[in-house]
Amino acid sequence: MPELPEVETVRRTLERLIVGETIVDLNIIYSPIVQMDASEFKQAVQGQTIQAIHRMGKYLIFLLDQHALVIHLRMEGRFYLYGQDHIATKHEHIIFHLSSGKQLIYHDVRKFGTMDLLTITNYHQEEPLCRLGKEPQDIIFEDFYQTIKKRQTEIKAILLDQHVISGLGNIYVDETLFRSKIHPTRKGTSIKKDEAHLILESAKWVLGEAIKQGGTTIRTFRVMEGVHGRFQHELAVHTKVGQPCPICGTPIQKIKVKGRGTYVCPTCQR
Repeated sequence: MPELPEVETVRRTLERLIVGETIVDLNIIYSPIVQMDASEFKQAVQGQTIQAIHRMGKYLIFLLDQHALVIHLRMEGRFYLYGQDHIATKHEHIIFHLSSGKQLIYHDVRKFGTMDLLTITNYHQEEPLCRLGKEPQDIIFEDFYQTIKKRQTEIKAILLDQHVISGLGNIYVDETLFRSKIHPTRKGTSIKKDEAHLILESAKWVLGEAIKQGGTTIRTFRVMEGVHGRFQHELAVHTKVGQPCPICGTPIQKIKVKGRGTYVCPTCQR
């Protein structure tokens, strides 16, 4: 699943390629992706120019002339940019025909992605964006700590909660907790203040490095042809089951936390 660094990589790639383009036509092949009446969506988007592309957490936001087009890639959503002669294939569900003659195509094998229109002036105050927590670099530490220490659930589940902290997903929570030397099954109530500080600083570092390297190419994530995430080469524990911990050499274990596959060093993260 694309996480914050992957979505930011998509944003930067699309910003370079399509800002300034006008959406002259739109084909909606699989309408459930659109979170409103498909014909109304098409009418609203058609003729609008892409002025900018922003991001909040894992959401992409196309700022159009009169609307904010809010997109969540979910499990396997991808964008591709093709020439006007491209013929849509099986998993290509939304096709934006651009003023340059190119086609911006939304590809999604599982069809879990979503698109919706919000008001251009207040989109960040509307659902679902208004419920997002702050991103690690913007969060106030004391607020973060007070939230954690009141929670009886596992620290990994807390960090995956987008209302608590926005943008962390399974990969980067594993890496954050490893750098913090904190076991993912520890309860929030057991996390000390200095440990919470270490978690937040580790999250900032992990996300910052992942963004610099274009995210992590694992399984389904790919921005566009020829654009791959290099942070996969920097992962310390995620997907490394059986391999030696880079710190102590203990084999990395895979466990389940709230149903999520979780990678941990049993020695460094007691």
